[in-house]
Parts: sequence; structure tokens; C-alpha cells
Amino acid sequence: MAFVRDLEESDRMIKAIDHLLYVTYPLVRDKRMLLKIMIETKKTIVSCINTILKYEYVNKRIELSRDSKSNLKLFFEKCAPKYEISKIEMKLALDLFELAEMHRQSQMEFLKDNKVVILSQNMSEKYLTIDKSKEFLNLAKNILQKTKDHLSEI
Repeated sequence: MAFVRDLEESDRMIKAIDHLLYVTYPLVRDKRMLLKIMIETKKTIVSCINTILKYEYVNKRIELSRDSKSNLKLFFEKCAPKYEISKIEMKLALDLFELAEMHRQSQMEFLKDNKVVILSQNMSEKYLTIDKSKEFLNLAKNILQKTKDHLSEI
């Protein structure tokens, strides 16, 4: 089934991210790797969210739209509580999405004191640290586990 395949792919991605974060990054300390870890973690969480949305849609519990922002809002309002994804986890996911978008639009990023500094268009700063990356990875692991737990009947 497509749902199982999607979850297996998310699981594989998390293992790769975990290896990059805990084994490779401490050796190379390259800001690009920390940014790559952030992007891949975001993709994994988005994949889990999409799997949940598709599953709920197929079972006729929700109606999806063509707008991804309204689908994300639908996920947070209807699906997240059902899948026991807490408000704190939802906020952290939104923080990750915002940071990834800021990185995508950023003209300048640099490493300072083991932090990646991401500058926005108006020169405001956001920081990506190794600890924040670990927090995002743990979030992805939790969401994947909660998704697996609720879809275990398939």
C-alpha cells in the first residue's frame, strides 16, 4: 500500500538524517550540512503530514483542497489532535517550516559560534543550532511514530 511505502520512506529518511546529525556533522562542521539536515527533516515531517491527510481523505473523514496552506491548517485543526500531536509539537513544526522558508529566501547565511545565522530580506536574524536540529529531528521521529501507531491497522 502507498501509505506503508510512504512511512517506510520517512523512516529511511530519519535514519539518514540521524546519521548526518550525530556522526557526520560533528566531524565536518559544515553549515551546509546543518542546513541540509534542516531541509530533510522538514521534508520528512511534510511527508508524514501528507500521509495522514491522504489516509484521512481516502477514508472520507476530511476534504482536501488544492491549496497546501489550507490543507496544513486542516491538518492542525482536525488531524493533529486525533493523532495525538500536541500543540507544542505543532508550534515546533511551524517554527521549522518558517526557518526553512527563511533559508530558501535568504541571500546570506554564515556560521558564527557553531550556529548558522540566516539573514532575511530585512536583515533580521534567525539561528540554526545543532541543538535546534536535534529538537527538529526528535519532532520528526515523534510524528512518524504517532503516524505509524494510528495507521497500524493497514
